[in-house]
Amino acid sequence: MSALAPAPATRRSPWRCLRYPSMRWWSAANLVSNAGTWMQLTVQNLLVLQVTGSAAMTGVSLAVQAGPGLLLGLLGGAAVDAWPRKLTAAVSQAALGAVAFTTAALVAFGALNVPLLLILSAVTGVIATVDNPACALLGNDLVRTRDVPSAIALGSAVHSVGRLAGTALAGGAVVLFGTAAAFVANGLSFVFVAAVIPFLRLIDRSTDPDAQVAPAEAARPSADPREGLRFFFGRPRLVALAAITGLSAIFGRNYALTLAVLVTGPLAAGPGAFGTVSTALAIGGIAGALLAGLLQRPSVRLVAAMAGAGAVLQIATGFTPTLALLILLVIPMAVVESVSDTAGTTVLQTDPPPHMRGRVLGVWRSLSTGWGLIGPPVIGVLMELAGARAALVAGGLVIAIAATAGLALATRRAPRPAAETAPDSEPAPAPRPAELAAVA
Repeated sequence: MSALAPAPATRRSPWRCLRYPSMRWWSAANLVSNAGTWMQLTVQNLLVLQVTGSAAMTGVSLAVQAGPGLLLGLLGGAAVDAWPRKLTAAVSQAALGAVAFTTAALVAFGALNVPLLLILSAVTGVIATVDNPACALLGNDLVRTRDVPSAIALGSAVHSVGRLAGTALAGGAVVLFGTAAAFVANGLSFVFVAAVIPFLRLIDRSTDPDAQVAPAEAARPSADPREGLRFFFGRPRLVALAAITGLSAIFGRNYALTLAVLVTGPLAAGPGAFGTVSTALAIGGIAGALLAGLLQRPSVRLVAAMAGAGAVLQIATGFTPTLALLILLVIPMAVVESVSDTAGTTVLQTDPPPHMRGRVLGVWRSLSTGWGLIGPPVIGVLMELAGARAALVAGGLVIAIAATAGLALATRRAPRPAAETAPDSEPAPAPRPAELAAVA
């Protein structure tokens, strides 16, 4: 039996995507890249404080880096749809490496100032508008459609491990080699990814029974961002996914803020206790990635169900009387969040036709950047007005009501003749090779 025709027992393995040699290389490269990125992020805020002496300027630099994602996400996605995927990802990774090396050189020679810092932040944000969708879709192109959830779940686990490793390595690197070392390490990690990309082997979708194939008129590259907007907002399941995810992000996932205030306030514990809570969240996230890897056909309904379950757990944390009970609750909270993220990302990356996926991810980047910026201030004001416990309970109720309403609406629309395709099913099988000839 060939490597691409697994035995039935292996089809539900959470790590089934590792059957593909290119995915193994891609995962190793991403582990190195994530470790390098978190090494840099660990020292970056301290560097901004050293250069500017202002905590407010630290926030400004982060906003400048996030700004392009909000304003130019759709244009970046259009570029990904118009240009060859491997070339786009390799060039964007090399460009990010160049920015990291430039920052390292400026730091090493004491030449980094506020204007240069903001320029580098903005350039990084612009490149990321292309790099993020290009790398996400390239990873999916290395496996068959049925294994995309496994690939996304593996990416989530790689991200978590890379974060732990990068954070741990950053301190030692700075002590031994100085602040610039973190930026050099991150630059080298980008170079490594860019060097691996040309050797990756993409899946032939004409032999993938679950794949979507672009229609002949859309097979040529297109760079019209307006098509992405029209498609996204004309697709009810994508709009529903955005609504559920946005509400969850604003009212339910700011745990670094809400749980920190809960632990140090009502529960009267110290910063060390919040570190324990954060570790429990990380453990739950990794466990959730393992569970999410078992998914075969994730749906928006599953995302809504997970959002509702997470909301119930969040409400329970608002009433928890002890730190020990809080730790027990945050682990399943993180599991649910990880499964929901994997399901939502899979829908987002497989529901649109292939020629539209970059622009759809571009729309999503703009939306997610927006609610990422809105969430902390909203929940912060809510905690100021009502306290941490009430903020957690109120936020959970908002998410639970929205998720329940969404599920009820989906259930009302669900009944269809057996011969029809369910609304959250995978795309129809690809045409036969003879039909594909017209597309080519």
